[in-house]
Amino acid sequence: MAQSPPPFSAHERMIAWRYLRARRSEGGVSVMTWISLIGIALAVFALVATLAVRSGFRAEFVDTILGANAHVTVYRSVAMGEDGQEDRAIDDYAEMAERLRAVEGVTRVAPLVKGQVMASANGRSAGVEVYGIAEADLLTIPRIAEPERASGEIGRFEEGVAIGWEVARELQVAPGDMIRLISPEGARTPFGTSPRVNAYEVTYVFQAGRYDIDRTRLYMPFAEAQTYFNREGRADELEVMVEDPDRVQDYTLGILRAGGERTLIWTWRDASGAFLRALEVEDNVMFVILSILVLIAAMNIVSGLIMLVKNKGRDIGILRTMGLTEGSVLRVFFLCGAAVGVAGTLIGVAAGTLFAIYIDPIFSFVNWASGGGVWDPSIRGIYALPAKLEAGDVASAVALSLGLSFVVTIFPARRAARMNPVEALRYE
Repeated sequence: MAQSPPPFSAHERMIAWRYLRARRSEGGVSVMTWISLIGIALAVFALVATLAVRSGFRAEFVDTILGANAHVTVYRSVAMGEDGQEDRAIDDYAEMAERLRAVEGVTRVAPLVKGQVMASANGRSAGVEVYGIAEADLLTIPRIAEPERASGEIGRFEEGVAIGWEVARELQVAPGDMIRLISPEGARTPFGTSPRVNAYEVTYVFQAGRYDIDRTRLYMPFAEAQTYFNREGRADELEVMVEDPDRVQDYTLGILRAGGERTLIWTWRDASGAFLRALEVEDNVMFVILSILVLIAAMNIVSGLIMLVKNKGRDIGILRTMGLTEGSVLRVFFLCGAAVGVAGTLIGVAAGTLFAIYIDPIFSFVNWASGGGVWDPSIRGIYALPAKLEAGDVASAVALSLGLSFVVTIFPARRAARMNPVEALRYE
């Protein structure tokens, strides 16, 4: 007894290939095949490109947060001072910093003095947030010590102040220029508190990569900030960095215990958690919408295969009378649809990957062609459209496209397999 050939054998693949490349005059549906292939490719391209931009935006957003801000901010609860005013200042900040450095997982602790002032120069003014910090601690902040762009000398920080790129642009100043800082909480006199106005040299200008940081941030030497804001011998808060910021909650209990009585903490997830959750919801919704686009594109395969089955009815009848089984006919037409899905998926993945790799020149061209202003950092928060290819994102796009392509192909293939050869040849 002759042994039946294995599934997807050479003759089944040969027949499927002949049907795919057949001209319309020969009963093929090459036009529909191309439409199906292009549709799948475009849908997969859009899915891969969107997932890459999504991953890039989140990675850039988190990196700029962690690269220029504290992972955990440690401060004190409100207490009544000797003058009857509410006070959060930390008197024993040096001892507290040592206790926090001893906590497992803590990599850096920096005392800070913070305040909001008005900066002015060249007849222009801007509201800025002052961070009083020691130079040694400033050099450990990645996005400040190694920013995207910088001018001046960070080594001269103790001789003046360091300001964000957008602050410098707003005030039209550069390293070596002088700016005035005006604080409403200035010198205390018998007649009350008078505004304090001091002039400082701009020694360093940085671009951290986040517009809201570059537009408002000003660093001042710690000792000078203590004097300027009437915090002699005290600090407002402690900036804590940890080994794994994604697991910041694992460190909070140890930090609270080391901080002692009246200690409160505020993690980077507390500050940006709402935005990250909104990003996650948006990502899920976008994936669902683009999945529907892939499904619509895959449905074109069904249309093409139905037309192919109709045009190849006579061939199906002849093949069945020659001994081709229902399973072989099903596999022939399944291969036709699956080949279109695989080819379209590969083209879409390649196009999406190239888009993610060359997103900067592509974006620059789009910005130039539209006359500029396509990406407003004051709205987006970052300066460019980022893209980051993740193996998991590409794999999910490929799995979705191939899965849908294979599933929708089964139905017209089954119709071809169940065709009665007698009915197919009756009018031939």
